[in-house]
Amino acid sequence: MNAGPTSPEQPWPVRTVARKVAAWIERLGSVWVEGQVTQVNARPGTGTAFLVLRDPAADVSLTLTCPIGLIRDAVSNQVTIADGSRVIVHGKPTFFLSRGSFSLRVDEIRSVGIGELLARIERLRKLLAAEGLFDRERKRRPPFLPNQIGLITGRASAAEHDVVSNATHRWPAVRFRICHTATQGALAVPQLIDALEALDRDPETDVIVIARGGGSVEDLLPFSDEALCRAVAAARTPVISAIGHEPDTPLLDHVADLRCSTPTAAGRTVVPDLAEETARIAGLRDRARRALAGWVDRERRLLDALRARPVLADPYRGLDDRARDVETLRQSVRTATLRALDERARDLSHLQSRLTSLGPAATLARGYAVVQLVTDDTTPVLRSVADARPGARLRIRLTDGAIPAVVDEPDPT
Repeated sequence: MNAGPTSPEQPWPVRTVARKVAAWIERLGSVWVEGQVTQVNARPGTGTAFLVLRDPAADVSLTLTCPIGLIRDAVSNQVTIADGSRVIVHGKPTFFLSRGSFSLRVDEIRSVGIGELLARIERLRKLLAAEGLFDRERKRRPPFLPNQIGLITGRASAAEHDVVSNATHRWPAVRFRICHTATQGALAVPQLIDALEALDRDPETDVIVIARGGGSVEDLLPFSDEALCRAVAAARTPVISAIGHEPDTPLLDHVADLRCSTPTAAGRTVVPDLAEETARIAGLRDRARRALAGWVDRERRLLDALRARPVLADPYRGLDDRARDVETLRQSVRTATLRALDERARDLSHLQSRLTSLGPAATLARGYAVVQLVTDDTTPVLRSVADARPGARLRIRLTDGAIPAVVDEPDPT
């Protein structure tokens, strides 16, 4: 039947849609599919077995149908087909027209071996390492004393008991927010991611611990899942990985900010020890007290030494010494000044005696006289007889006074 375009007036019948879907699915051909078995329905007396194959990294499942003999042959070939088994199946997509359902008609089932799982983990490890998810620079240091610890683990598991009991023993006031999830099987990865995102959004949670006890490689596969590793790398809250025992190293250990070999070690690492911190604080207080006492003693000795210095022991002594020095210098200056004045006085007396002996008064005292010619303006000393004309007025100075005189006639001699 060649159906044309549809419209409200010309809709397709159900059979037409079903045939078109079946024809399109038929063109896919046979495929190999890997997944995790979550449900097996192989009732005795029936010819067909029904299985559900789930993607371990996503909430996606696929219905499988196969002859029931294929299940028996797989078990006889040591292929485990049970809930949680990782298998590879080969089949052809099929659409059942009568039920309008899709399934994969399987004709071969293989078990994913340990070697193949380890090889895949190694390839993923190299990929994540190349992207820098293992780099030490991106790892954050968990807080010294978290306000609240987020714990992701199995319900009523030994890992939960080990983390909580060890942390509470070390710090009795520790607070936990515990998220119980599946830690193996098909539901583990999505539940772990959901719990991680919920705790990462909680503002009171300062650190997240993902803990699980030991197990086989298949049991620990969820903790090497790529989606979980990327979710841990994207978390803003520091994440501590505590998976299995010491030899167990899933990829989560490399991505997490801190790896603890066991859940017990995580409980001892996530919080400090109260007794140790109390002893450390007491030791620091004792050291601080001794250091302060030593500093005070040193400063007291320094002050005592300063007070013992003469300038502080007798502060006026220096002033008295300086006062005596000033007085001595003052006396020295006074003595030197008086000596200099006496010497100058003697020199002045000598000069005065010399001036007196050389002056005109001494000459007059010996009987000489000084004759001056009196004019209107001046009285010059008369030095020549020719200057004494008749009628000229004279002034004759003697030792005890002066005598006026007038020239009559000059002495011819």
